[in-house]
Amino acid sequence: LKLAIIGQSLFGQEVYSNLRKQGHKVVGVFTVPDKDGKADPLAVAAEKDGTPVFKFPRWRVKGKPIPDVVDAYKSVGAELNVMPFCSQFIPMNVIDHPQHGSIIYHPSILPLHRGASAINWTLIHGDKKAGFSVFWADDGLDTGPILLQRECSVEPNDTVDMLYNRFLFPEGIKAMVDWAQPAEAIHNWIRGHDKVPGAWTVIDGQPVTLYGSSMLGGSVPAGQALEIEGASQPGLITKSGLVLYGTDGNALLVKNLQFEDGKMIPASKYFSSGESSSVELTDDEKKMAEEIRNIWKGILSNVGAIEETTDFFKSGAASMDVVRLVEEVKQKCAGVQLQNEDVYMATTFHDFIQLFVRKLRGEDQEEELVVDYVKVNNMTVNMPYQCFIDGKFEDAENGKSYDTINPTDGSVICKVSYASVADVDRAVAAAKEAFDSGPWGRMNPRDRGSLLYKLADLMEEHQEELATIESIDSGAVYTLALKTHVGMSIQTFRYFAGWCDKIQGKTIPINQARPNRNLTFTKKEPLGVCAIVIPWNYPLMMLAWKSAACLAAGNTLVLKPAQVTPLTALKFAELSVVAGIPKGVINILPGSGGMVGQRLSDHPDIRKLGFTGSTPIGKQIMKSCALSNLKKVSLELGGKSPLIIFSDCNMDKAVQMGMSSVFFNKGENCIAAGRLFVEESIHDEYISRVVEEIKKMKIGDPLDRSTDHGPQNHKAHLDKLLEYCETGVKEGATLVYGGKQVDRPGFFMEPTVFTDVEDHMFIAKEESFGPVMVVSKFKDGDVDGVLQRANDTEYGLASGVFTQDISKAMYVSERLEAGTVFVNTYNKTDVASPFGGFKQSGFGKDLGEDALLEYLKTKAVTVEY
Repeated sequence: LKLAIIGQSLFGQEVYSNLRKQGHKVVGVFTVPDKDGKADPLAVAAEKDGTPVFKFPRWRVKGKPIPDVVDAYKSVGAELNVMPFCSQFIPMNVIDHPQHGSIIYHPSILPLHRGASAINWTLIHGDKKAGFSVFWADDGLDTGPILLQRECSVEPNDTVDMLYNRFLFPEGIKAMVDWAQPAEAIHNWIRGHDKVPGAWTVIDGQPVTLYGSSMLGGSVPAGQALEIEGASQPGLITKSGLVLYGTDGNALLVKNLQFEDGKMIPASKYFSSGESSSVELTDDEKKMAEEIRNIWKGILSNVGAIEETTDFFKSGAASMDVVRLVEEVKQKCAGVQLQNEDVYMATTFHDFIQLFVRKLRGEDQEEELVVDYVKVNNMTVNMPYQCFIDGKFEDAENGKSYDTINPTDGSVICKVSYASVADVDRAVAAAKEAFDSGPWGRMNPRDRGSLLYKLADLMEEHQEELATIESIDSGAVYTLALKTHVGMSIQTFRYFAGWCDKIQGKTIPINQARPNRNLTFTKKEPLGVCAIVIPWNYPLMMLAWKSAACLAAGNTLVLKPAQVTPLTALKFAELSVVAGIPKGVINILPGSGGMVGQRLSDHPDIRKLGFTGSTPIGKQIMKSCALSNLKKVSLELGGKSPLIIFSDCNMDKAVQMGMSSVFFNKGENCIAAGRLFVEESIHDEYISRVVEEIKKMKIGDPLDRSTDHGPQNHKAHLDKLLEYCETGVKEGATLVYGGKQVDRPGFFMEPTVFTDVEDHMFIAKEESFGPVMVVSKFKDGDVDGVLQRANDTEYGLASGVFTQDISKAMYVSERLEAGTVFVNTYNKTDVASPFGGFKQSGFGKDLGEDALLEYLKTKAVTVEY
């Protein structure tokens, strides 16, 4: 709808912002004139967005509408008036003018107290309840159909101002925390009032407002007791914040506290606030301090002089002044990372300058990360479990979480935050801020490479911990997780760290524009905010393959790990903070693909999306990326990779590598050989040798170092594999070995072998993504025939050939339609070699220089001289 907003105040500003977020077009804002040189908050927000703003002192004279005012209103072409907190008398020809009339806010619980001074009459009549109504205006203005009502209690000593303050916000109540309830209810109450209007309690005899609540999922850290009036037990000041308890004994964590004078502090600093020593300013910093003093003076125009002790809020500043101060300082002093919250934490000019200088020098300390602790594999494993947004671990905005399951026994490992669309928006905003204004975007490429090297070193330092997490979360055999899942991830970051200072363009000779001369050159530039969506088979390695190239190119990212395997990605996020990667550069959002992945595909601020997963989902992502803002896309999708084994192969090697091509990582391998073509003369011997070797495989706990074959990733996948095998049997393929679930707890599947598989069968065409060997014969010497069968698929990810005839090997490799061809080997990937598919296996490359190009754009510059 095309809306006209007629109103004022912070409430009006909030209504305006929310309507815009919902997709409505605000064609005009009509508010009160500036007071003492300060615009109303609604006007400030609208002017910042470029929305037309009208500031009429009045709409009527002697009871009659002012023609020029009404004409100005009509010129915007509104289809609906929305009137939040409007103190002016609006003529009926304005109320009725839009196609859909007017929706009005009224400060009483209609039908009580119609007309003006409604709140005054609420107190005069001694009402026990106050509130507001939103209604559709009719001829009586406040007698139309009611759309929404909210109410709150009237306290014995309430004044008109107190009630007005409550009505500034939709639920209207800034209320004391009720401690006689479970921790989750207390947490919901606090976060439901954060940032406005705020939930408060009494500490040491004074009201304190609580901000930044989250449920505490792990063990409670050590701290100092703090008495909370009315609470079931004392709180605890810890390094992470204030721990509070509900009646059920569960705990929540509060990050920030605000006192009556407006000053806000980190809750962790409650007992030490004011103890930090002052920093000595350099001459350049003193000059900046004077520039900031002038900004304060411009905002606090009623103050004669800005002294060191001048308090921003006690001098009359309001919340919109906070926004103005922060934005003006950031504009004047590019590069400083300043937030609205910082003003509340340093309310005097002296404290603000100290905070500003510390941030400028990079001395401000990041908050300690909150992690959960789990005892696994005779070692303590630190496993973060929350969303990682803007350098912090946080609960999902809606508070939702889900269980991540250990496939070895089906037990719950821990609860993990279930990210929402709002979390995606926050993460993208953080990544955009980090790219546009943060140190990452201005960093020397060599320094960026140094940080990635440091991150790789930290991953190596924690490789056993990462491998353990990978094993219990994905079912990967520990030794494979250590060597491949984690080992190749480390190699990938080191490889791309070396590329950071080698990204360069070209100088291109062009026709000269005589008599002048021209110079044309190209530049390789980062794209901006990138989204990465990864699968569950190699959780950490898939993260590394895409993220390392993305970061080396200078981009920032928002990554969604697979819902069933989020833990190594969150551990990686923790290590990135230790490595010094600036906040906002890396953001990790566990959750569903349908919600998080879809929002990433649709988000207008994301410029590139890299995806590894199924072909149908890849197509949906590509469509969404095209329809939203034509994002650049790279897709690594499904496969049905053929492996051709000729009779002149090295049989020992062909058996070993053929088994690896299928059973490596329990068959959960995107390039797994989905179909083996074995030359007829060696077929029976080959199958016999394979079955003999399968019987030697040890199936069991992936954390046992002697285990060869671990559990499938999750139960739904195991069920799909069992159904796949049943289909193969029904269609007439010969089940030589396996095909069943292993009789033990967990999601274990027997290594399986099918022979006599004909080209028309389901298992010949579709990928199992599990430990299922699908074998077909081909006639001796029929090279072209087997090539035709191998290429008769819509997929083209990988392929292989085993023969000791090098001419035959080259002939076959040239004709196989796949992005990767292995000759007398299989699964031999390397960080320097590009990896990606053809046809419906996708496009774009991971690894090698080609992967770097996926995250860069080319700019051509022509100079005439």
